[in-house]
Amino acid sequence: MPEDTEAPGEETGEGTPAAAELTHTTDSGEVRMVDVGAKPDTSRRAVARGEIRLTPSTVAAVKADEVGKGDVLATARIGAVQAVKHTWETIPMCHQIPITNVDTDFAVGDDRIELTVAVETTGKTGCEMEALEGVTTGLNVVWDMVKAAEKDADGQYPDTRISGVEVLDKAKRRLDE
Repeated sequence: MPEDTEAPGEETGEGTPAAAELTHTTDSGEVRMVDVGAKPDTSRRAVARGEIRLTPSTVAAVKADEVGKGDVLATARIGAVQAVKHTWETIPMCHQIPITNVDTDFAVGDDRIELTVAVETTGKTGCEMEALEGVTTGLNVVWDMVKAAEKDADGQYPDTRISGVEVLDKAKRRLDE
């Protein structure tokens, strides 16, 4: 099996496919953190993306840096990085991992902003949850920054939505390679 993919059952260390076993519960159904202590440290990277749909006028205001709350993308970038660093505090049973790098990339279209977050770590467990947290929080920050422009007359958000949040890639490699 290539070194950059998770082996079946790797998270459990018991040789059974991870999909066939709930790794965060005991046989009696109690929730537990997975013990990764025996796993070797590896270099790991995960990339996630998502998008927020906005009205074209709101996107134009973001592009022109004319949103009253400030620089939307700079603020969203900070929010995304902060979320990556604090994932272990918001997702139960998620390990606290040493983040070695976070890259954020925004693609601004006519009616949407796409955010891609790449996270790197060296450790015993992956960083895809951190990448997902970065994307969702970054997009939530965009929403928060532009919500006044996105509200309709009834105070609703008929054209605003976050979608397409997914892990694009995850990889690992042994440190001795």
